[in-house]
Amino acid sequence: MKRGLFLAGVTVAALGLLTPWAPMSHLLHSDPAVARLLLVELRLPRVLLGLGYGATLGLTGAALQAIFANPLASPDITGSSSGAALGAVLGGYYLGLAGPLELAACGATGALLSLLILLGLAGRRADSSSLLLAGLAISLAAGALTSLALALAPSPFAFYDAFDWLMGSLDDRSLPQAAAALIPAALAGIWLARQTATLDRLALGEDVLAALGHDPGRLRNGIIVASAVAVGACVSVCGAVGFVGLIAPIAARRLTRGHPGQALVPAGLIGAVLLSGGDLLARLAPVGRTIPLGVITAAVGTPIFLWVLLRMRWRLTS
Repeated sequence: MKRGLFLAGVTVAALGLLTPWAPMSHLLHSDPAVARLLLVELRLPRVLLGLGYGATLGLTGAALQAIFANPLASPDITGSSSGAALGAVLGGYYLGLAGPLELAACGATGALLSLLILLGLAGRRADSSSLLLAGLAISLAAGALTSLALALAPSPFAFYDAFDWLMGSLDDRSLPQAAAALIPAALAGIWLARQTATLDRLALGEDVLAALGHDPGRLRNGIIVASAVAVGACVSVCGAVGFVGLIAPIAARRLTRGHPGQALVPAGLIGAVLLSGGDLLARLAPVGRTIPLGVITAAVGTPIFLWVLLRMRWRLTS
């Protein structure tokens, strides 16, 4: 209940805040037509993407942590976000796929390939060090290939055009772009949310899950594909945003007393609040300046990531 009220408050603030100096309420009284235009064409897509992308990162992060049985698994740590960005760049600049749905498909394909490579390198139930090293290698490789693809793109201004998107941004997005990102993400997210009980049983072991009539391999593959579709579609529109998919599941597991399946929906709500709140902070930049959304989430997420690593190390040595 409290999380829902907090999320509603963030949504109202995001819709009502045009700039720190000219709130939407003032425009509604002085020029209602312009206010409605700005609300529908600029503010609404941004708010929907902030809520939907954040929920997607939280939900997929919790699902990946459950199947890998590892608190470090998240869309950015496993390389799926970087792979989605690479897929979108290749599709947009080299294959001429400029439509929102086409870019979403390219992003989903890149994220899926990254997760499959991670699964091959680190194994299904990877330990922390294997997962971290394999995910780091995939992220670095995908990031380097993305920069190379932009540097060699037919347009000499490709890198500058894509800079804000690469750093994560919700600026100047349209309703068709929001639909292209959020409809696939919502369909994948609904399927993931229905696996709550199965993922809780998976925590008891794959043998127990199989004895209860479930196929662990089918579940794992389904979660990998659903996570790739959801993350890839959002990254293709909003760029790669790090650490939300790591922080939200950690907080959700504390609320659900460590149950990986029950943490899925709370992680989605927390992710929506985190990303929307980060976007509100990004909009407080001085006029003429922008703060990339990925910078804000990294500034908050890096200390938490280090805390998780140190805590895991302490548990191993104690």
